[in-house]
Amino acid sequence: MDENGTIVPAEVKGWNWGAFMYNIFWGIGNKTYLPLLCLIPGFNFIWMFVCGFKGNEWAWQKGDYKDVETFKAVQATWNRAGIVQFIIGIAFIALYFLFIGAIITSILNGNFDYQHNSY
Repeated sequence: MDENGTIVPAEVKGWNWGAFMYNIFWGIGNKTYLPLLCLIPGFNFIWMFVCGFKGNEWAWQKGDYKDVETFKAVQATWNRAGIVQFIIGIAFIALYFLFIGAIITSILNGNFDYQHNSY
């Protein structure tokens, strides 16, 4: 039971990728506004993990769900979108570091010819 007197079923508890990756939009969509704290610079990095861990509980407490299956069906869409966004984000970060590494390697190996003049 939470502070509002709402019993949160054990099946609902768990990680929510939608709340983690889309914290602000997820919070508004689920009528829970604690994820808006992700708007605070610096604090947002920590709070997005809190949103991922507590998101399902917050959504259950604020939502009018008939049963756990309905709740899970709604959150499954958010979870799919969140995990896809997470994978895309990791891929972009990996490509970024590969690109920067290639540039640094080229500079250190002297592969750039700044004196090349073609008349």
